[in-house]
Amino acid sequence: MPPLVRSRLERLRRQYAPHEHRPLDGYVVTMGAFGALAASAAIAAKVTGRPIPDRPATADVVLISIATHKLSRLIAKDSITSPLRAPFTRYSEPGGSGEVNEEVRDQGSSLRHSIGELVSCPFCLAVWVATGLTAGLVFAPKLTRLTATVFTATAVSDFLQMAYSISKETAEG
Repeated sequence: MPPLVRSRLERLRRQYAPHEHRPLDGYVVTMGAFGALAASAAIAAKVTGRPIPDRPATADVVLISIATHKLSRLIAKDSITSPLRAPFTRYSEPGGSGEVNEEVRDQGSSLRHSIGELVSCPFCLAVWVATGLTAGLVFAPKLTRLTATVFTATAVSDFLQMAYSISKETAEG
């Protein structure tokens, strides 16, 4: 990032959050990466002549929505995926049901911090995951639907497991 831009972002950061570390320059890079990936997908679709639906099918929207929920939580919170987050986060405590709570690492670069916030927040990740799955519908619709079906079925199973546990506790209590 050019020194003049970095200087202006630092001044803006101090004005925006004088008492808290907010890595605005890291956010700019992260937003730029998202924009570049999304634009690349759109350009690739145009160049390859892939048809883009005027209106996505309702079934695809539902499938991608539920799969996005599950995949975002899996990446951001699951114990098994913690090695993906470890360079950017620090384990804090168990989060229940195979999930963990983590804190973003403040040391190092502001880019590291912003990536830490991204990869530990299922809400933040959702737009990235939904964009990837939606692009998948354009470039590899059968494989994307199959993959999304796995995550959708897993999400439904999670809710059924929770409902079962709650009903069991209610019956025993």
